Amino acid sequence: MISEMEDRYFVGIRYEGVGKSYYYSTHIGDLRVGDKVVVENVSGLQIGIVSTALLPIEDYSSHLDLKPVLRRPTPEDLQDYNESIREAQQALEIAREEAARLGLAMKFLTSSFSLDGTKVTITYTADGRVDFRELLRILAPQLRCRIELHQIASRDKAKMVGGMGICGLPLCCATFLNSFDGISISRAKNQMLTLNIPKLSGACGKLICCLSYEDDLYTEAKKDFPRIGTVIHHNGVDYTVETYNVLARSVKVSNAEGYEFISLDDFNSMAKKTPAPTTGAKSPNA
Repeated sequence: MISEMEDRYFVGIRYEGVGKSYYYSTHIGDLRVGDKVVVENVSGLQIGIVSTALLPIEDYSSHLDLKPVLRRPTPEDLQDYNESIREAQQALEIAREEAARLGLAMKFLTSSFSLDGTKVTITYTADGRVDFRELLRILAPQLRCRIELHQIASRDKAKMVGGMGICGLPLCCATFLNSFDGISISRAKNQMLTLNIPKLSGACGKLICCLSYEDDLYTEAKKDFPRIGTVIHHNGVDYTVETYNVLARSVKVSNAEGYEFISLDDFNSMAKKTPAPTTGAKSPNA
C-alpha cells in the first residue's frame, strides 16, 4: 500500500540486469545506494535497486511524472522475488523450445516475472519482424500469466550480454551508457578516420558509440586548420594542403617534388606571407 506521507525526495532506481536508472519519488529518507525497494512499472510490481543518492524533490526538473517507491521489500517480497527468478528461467527455456518447434527465427535473451507473478516479459532478437501469435497461444496455458514478448535491437542486446570492446575495456553500454545517441558515418568522417566499417563497428555490429565522445571537440579544433586544397606560396614554391592531423596539430602539404608534414603554427606563418591564397577542392570534413 502506498504511504500517505509526503514524498520529499526522488531517487534513481535500476532493475537487475538493466543498466539504465529510472527516477521515483519517495518519503523514505534513509535509502542508500544498493538498497532494494518495491516499485511499480509497466510490467507490474518489481524489486529495484537504489542507484543514486537521495535528491530533494524540489530539484526534479523533468516534465515526466514520478511514480512513488512503494516500500522496502518484506521477507515475503524477497521470497517471491527469488522464486520469480527461478520461474523466469523456466519460462525462457519453454519459450525457446516452443519457438524452435514452430520454426521461428527468434533468439531469446532474458525473462522476468512481475513480483506478484501476473506478468512475464521475455526479450528476444530477430533479423526482422516475427509473427509470434501462435507462440503466444501455446505459451499462455503453460505459463498461466500475461505474456509480453519484447524485441530488442542489437545495441540493447550488447548492453544486456556485455563483453569487451576493441579498446580492451568492458563495453561502454554495459557499464555506464544509459541511452544510445544516433551514431552515423558522418562522425567518423568528421574525425578523419579511415572508413573501414568492420574496424569501426562494435560487438553489436553497429558503429562504435565512442565515435560520439570527441566529435564536438574535433568539430571545434578543425576550425583552426586550413581547407584541404588550399594553396600557399612560400620561397618561390606552391604548396597544396593535402590533409591534416588534428591531434598532432600538423598539416600535410605537397609540391612538385613531394610532400611533407609541418606544424600548424609553421603553416600559418607561411600562409601569412602568401599574398593571395587560392582554394582547390573543398574538404568534405571542413
